Amino acid sequence: MNRTHSIVDSPIGPLTVVCEDGALVFLHMDQAKYPPKDFGARVDLGRSPLHAATQEQLGEYFAGERTTFDLPVAPRGEGFHQTVWTLLQRIAYGERRSYGQLAEELGDKRLAQAVGWANGRNPIAIVIPCHRVLGADGSLTGYAGGLDRKRFLLELEEPAAVSAGRLF
Repeated sequence: MNRTHSIVDSPIGPLTVVCEDGALVFLHMDQAKYPPKDFGARVDLGRSPLHAATQEQLGEYFAGERTTFDLPVAPRGEGFHQTVWTLLQRIAYGERRSYGQLAEELGDKRLAQAVGWANGRNPIAIVIPCHRVLGADGSLTGYAGGLDRKRFLLELEEPAAVSAGRLF
């Protein structure tokens, strides 16, 4: 196992980028609710082409120049979590879904709470856009990185014409 990490400065605070065997496995926000469990195990500080690409693409995203990420990702999690994270990757820049809508896409609207649980444990925030998921009424509910960060990311992705009519 070849695991390296780097720190990327961002408008929402430092982001820890962890790559393992050629894929992004964690993108952790400082003081997020659910830190990676095995983050401290054999992590070497290092720079690789993937670290450089991640830093570049995040910089472009925060500058409003990038709407999709082109990075190899390998999030760790159970089968259901993996399924939810795959759905999250299909939510386009500037779009939003509710937990219930994602549950319906999975075939059972009663899974909304389980979708929220998996969403909150997304190990590659921003790149796997869990911030684009809202409550059924459009409210900002739950975000492991904090609601201020979620609001920031949603506003970043929102066209100026639309944001003029929004309350949050």
